[in-house]
Amino acid sequence: MNITVTVDGTRYVDDVEPRMLLVHYLREVVGKTGTPIGCDTSNCGACTVLMDGASVKSCAVLAVQADGADITTIEGLANGGWHPLQRAFHETHALQCGYCTPGMIMAAADLLRDNPHPSEQEIREGLEGNLCRCTGYENIVRAVQRAAEAGATS
Repeated sequence: MNITVTVDGTRYVDDVEPRMLLVHYLREVVGKTGTPIGCDTSNCGACTVLMDGASVKSCAVLAVQADGADITTIEGLANGGWHPLQRAFHETHALQCGYCTPGMIMAAADLLRDNPHPSEQEIREGLEGNLCRCTGYENIVRAVQRAAEAGATS
């Protein structure tokens, strides 16, 4: 099937298998390898991207379902420099192995777009679908708080 998507500001027209997952399309066809494949079951959230501004787990979306969509990956979020969320994650040491980090940042971007000044509890609830097996989440929550204070809204 032919699809047309915009990924990180670039328009792509590709013929894809109807059953190809968006995460595989982004990594294998478009070359956006910053979006990791975590579990392929939509449990971990590592593959979270923004689709038309809303966070989605790209392993739970078929590429054909993204036809006509505007996709933002972790690479596109930076837009030539560090996004305030990326900077905050770095400054607060909100990562250890780093595998969950792209998905956490993308979910946090969606959260901050909808709620620019979330409470600690709202941050925890907003990141609920993204799992981290290393950090205990404390520094991740601090990073999102720091990015919110810096005015990060997407």
